Amino acid sequence: MEKIELYDTTLRDGMQAEGVSFSLEDKIAIAQCLDKLGIDYIEGGFAASNPKETRFFQEIAKLDLKKSKIAAFGNTRRADSSVTDDLSLNSILACKTQAATLVGKAWDMHVTDVLGCSLDDNLIICSDSVRYLKKNGLLTFFDAEHFFDGYKANPEYAMKVLAAAAEAGADALVLCETNGGCLPDEVFDISQEVCKRFSAITIGIHTHNDTDCATANSLASVRAGARHVQGTINGLGERCGNANLCILVPNLVFKMGFDVLSNDQIATLAEVSRYIFEIGNLTPVMNMPYVGESAFAHKGGLHVNALRKSKRTYEHISPELVGNERRFLISELSGRSTVLDKLEKTKIAEDKELAGKILSHVQELENQGYQFEAADASFDLLVKKIMGSYKPFFDMIKYHITVEKRASGEIVTEATVKLKVGEQIEHVVGEGDGPVNALDAALRKSLENFYPSLRELHLIDYKVRVVNAGAGTAARVRVIIESRDKHSIWGTVGVSENIIEASWQALVDSVEYKLQKDMQ
Repeated sequence: MEKIELYDTTLRDGMQAEGVSFSLEDKIAIAQCLDKLGIDYIEGGFAASNPKETRFFQEIAKLDLKKSKIAAFGNTRRADSSVTDDLSLNSILACKTQAATLVGKAWDMHVTDVLGCSLDDNLIICSDSVRYLKKNGLLTFFDAEHFFDGYKANPEYAMKVLAAAAEAGADALVLCETNGGCLPDEVFDISQEVCKRFSAITIGIHTHNDTDCATANSLASVRAGARHVQGTINGLGERCGNANLCILVPNLVFKMGFDVLSNDQIATLAEVSRYIFEIGNLTPVMNMPYVGESAFAHKGGLHVNALRKSKRTYEHISPELVGNERRFLISELSGRSTVLDKLEKTKIAEDKELAGKILSHVQELENQGYQFEAADASFDLLVKKIMGSYKPFFDMIKYHITVEKRASGEIVTEATVKLKVGEQIEHVVGEGDGPVNALDAALRKSLENFYPSLRELHLIDYKVRVVNAGAGTAARVRVIIESRDKHSIWGTVGVSENIIEASWQALVDSVEYKLQKDMQ
């Protein structure tokens, strides 16, 4: 198996994505995560850009990384300065990293219109800059910016730029598809020409996703001979993002047979993906290949029936290989097989008659606007009710909510809940930021003395969807609530023309599920 070098630029290119900002502590934590994953090189940031980047290199140097080498990023020297007094180059040296990445212009238009120097001067700039870093003992990668566009405009000059960096001692020539506008056949053909010309040096690939081809373009370049691949976790990056290492790695290993990461390391990919989303306060991409929550989620009844007989029928790899899991979704599209699988997971003996009853009930409820895909806890309670094993922990007598807006502009919301727990009546008031928050506070307050474990329960997400928008203000709404305790996360659902009632249904299911789970 041939080895592919992995180079991660989440901490530099990834931070250029809209809405992404990592603190110093975030960057340190991400670097440690990438090191544990087994990334060969971690680009720490643009060395000369700001004090936070400088501090990152100082702090990361104090840590004992097991696998990864940190690379500092910067430009080739300015046209009006020498290498010894150039800010970018000396900022790289000040980082005291083992590796450096230099970006140089490979498109003649950028040289003349952006740098404002001659084509020959740019060759000298690239050569001088690489040679200076090599002289100071750094492993040096040369990022040929806009290489593919430059090659299409002036192939002879684009090759001269690579030759200048290679002759100066660059350890790898990285072909950058900077504008993200190329298609895989173009990337393959051009990469192949480069690999033939520079067979004695490592060729790398760095792609952007503006045509949704970043992954395909990277794989095409590897097929042509590139053995150094750059990308970011989750494809974070400017505009439409960069090549996604969470997709590239399993493709390189499972589809193309390259040595990239160990099987144990690849099995943490889904966890790493979620971690980077979480630390960046970003919403995970559900349908991301390999690592997304929906990557191995099956909804069609015929599909589930086939999967129960052979997992290969509708899955191209086993989800466990990348740390993901298979899920069968309950909906009106479900067949008996989906329900049977759910019953097996809850350790209920296979019962086709019971499955039929449950399926019929699910289809009826979904016709009313319920949705159980994100509400496994409500489905679990539904099964218990149909089986006759459901035991309520309390009975609702009534609830009442008042919202008062005062002259000062202050809004006060109170919820009154009257419940019966066993033979005891609880009548309590709760305050909150809104009706649902107040209702949640009152419900908990009335039950915590009986069921102390509810203090562990936290609501972490609340979603409202209009089911039949054509009905206007009388439309039915669906409320999905996500809850968690110390051990797990679950979802519940409620549907009603009244948003408070829908919320009450989902809240009650959340509490009931928590108590049922604790009892079991």
